[in-house]
Amino acid sequence: MSHNIPAMSNATTSGETHAQEIAATTSAQKRALSYSTTIEKLFNQVMSTKMPADRIIGQYFRDHKKHGSKDRRVIRETLFGLFRWWGWLSQLDSSQKYTTWFQQLSTCAMLEQHEWNDITQAWNDFADWPQARADQTLLENNASLNGKLTAFIALSGIETCQISQLLPQWFWQYCPIDATEQYAVVNAMSSRPPIWARAQKFSTEKVIESLRQTGVEAKASGYFSDAISLGHKSINLNEMDAYKQGYIEIQDLASQVIGQICQPNNHELWWDACSGAGGKTLQLYSLMSQQSTAFTGSITASDIRHKPLEELRKRAKRAGFEHINVAPWKGDILPVDTNAFDGVLVDAPCSCTGTWRRNPDMRWLDDVSAITDKPILQLAILRRSAAAVKTGGKLVYATCSLSPSENEQIVKNFLSATSEFELEPVTHPFTGQLCDMLTIWPQQADSDGMFVAKMRRRNA
Repeated sequence: MSHNIPAMSNATTSGETHAQEIAATTSAQKRALSYSTTIEKLFNQVMSTKMPADRIIGQYFRDHKKHGSKDRRVIRETLFGLFRWWGWLSQLDSSQKYTTWFQQLSTCAMLEQHEWNDITQAWNDFADWPQARADQTLLENNASLNGKLTAFIALSGIETCQISQLLPQWFWQYCPIDATEQYAVVNAMSSRPPIWARAQKFSTEKVIESLRQTGVEAKASGYFSDAISLGHKSINLNEMDAYKQGYIEIQDLASQVIGQICQPNNHELWWDACSGAGGKTLQLYSLMSQQSTAFTGSITASDIRHKPLEELRKRAKRAGFEHINVAPWKGDILPVDTNAFDGVLVDAPCSCTGTWRRNPDMRWLDDVSAITDKPILQLAILRRSAAAVKTGGKLVYATCSLSPSENEQIVKNFLSATSEFELEPVTHPFTGQLCDMLTIWPQQADSDGMFVAKMRRRNA
C-alpha cells in the first residue's frame, strides 16, 4: 500500500487550538500539554521544511536553554519515535485533529515503551480513547515487532496494518531484499542503533577504561580491533577527555567497514575524493598509523563543500594527524594529479537509505527521487576519480545506500566502459562470506546500512 504521509495540522495554529480546547487540571497534564505543543511544532517544522529532524531539534534546544535534561529527553525521543512509527501512526484518524494527535503521541509512547508514564497517561486522557483501547498493558516489556503490531491493531482497530508499512512502498521497490529478510530489516529500522566509535592513537582497552571512568557505557566490538560501542544513551562529547584529546572518533560500525576494505598501508598515498567532514579520512589515517612508527604515506581529502573540509581540519588537528592535505573540488576539474595515488576512495553522494535507522524522519521526507536522481552523478564522480589511481592501485566505491541502482549498477556500468579496472572480491566482515560487492544491512551487526566495492587498476 502506498503512503501519502499527511501533514499533522496547521503548524501556526495547532498548538494554540490544543491549549484552548483541552482542560489541563493536574501538573502532569499541564506538562504533557506543553510537551505536545512543542513536539508538534517541531514535527510540523520538519515536515514542512524537509530539513533533518536532528538539525531542527538541535537549533530548538540552542534557542530554548530553559529545558532540563528530562525535558530534552521527552521531546527528543518522542519526536524521533513519531517518525520511527509514522507508517502506522499516520493511519490513525479522528473527527477532531487534536484527538488524533494525542492518539499518535500516546501510541508512540507505548510502542517506544517510554518511561514517563504520567505524561503518557495525560496524553491518553487528552486523546479520549475508549478505556479498552488506551490499555497500555497490551504491550509487554521488550515486545517483538510482531507483538507491537498486534498491540497497535488492538488499540487502533486498523486490521490491515502491516509491518512493511513502517518503510515507504518505494523503498521495497528500489531496495529489494529476500522476503525472508524483510522482517529483520524493518525490525532493525524500528529500533534505536547504538553509538559506534573508533579508538585511535591509543589502545582500545585504554580508551574503554577511560570512558568507563567518566560513566560512559563502552565495550569493544568483536569485529574490528578499534571499534567501540558506546551504548544508546546520549553523550556530550565535548565533556569527554578521550574525545577532546583525539583518542576516539564517532563513526558507525558499517561506515568503519569501508576503511577496513581499503586496507591502506602506511607508505601509500590515498585520496578521499568525497570526504565530507572526514570520518573515513581519519579512519584511513588511523589504520595507516597503527602499522608502525615509520609513517611515510599521506591522505588528500576533497569535497565540493568548504564547511565540511574546515570541520575535517579541526578533527585532524584535535587528533594530531599531520599527513592529511585538503584539495577542494572546483567544478568538474580533478583537484589532484592523475595516476598519482595508491588508493582512491569514492564515498559518493547518495540517497542515504542505509542511515534511516539513525534518521527515521528521512524515510518520510524523501521520495523515490532521492534514489533515481543520483546514479548519473555517482557514475560521473567515479569515472573522474578513477583517473587519479596509479597502475596497480586500488579504487573503492562506497555509499550509505541500500539500493542496487546506486550501488552494484554503478560499478557494473563503470567496469563495462573500461578495461583498466577489475573487481577484487571482498569478505563480508559480519558473515564471513566472500562476495564481489558488499552490502551491509542494518540487522547484520546492529549498525547502519552501507555498500562497498573494491577494484584495482590493471598493470599495463
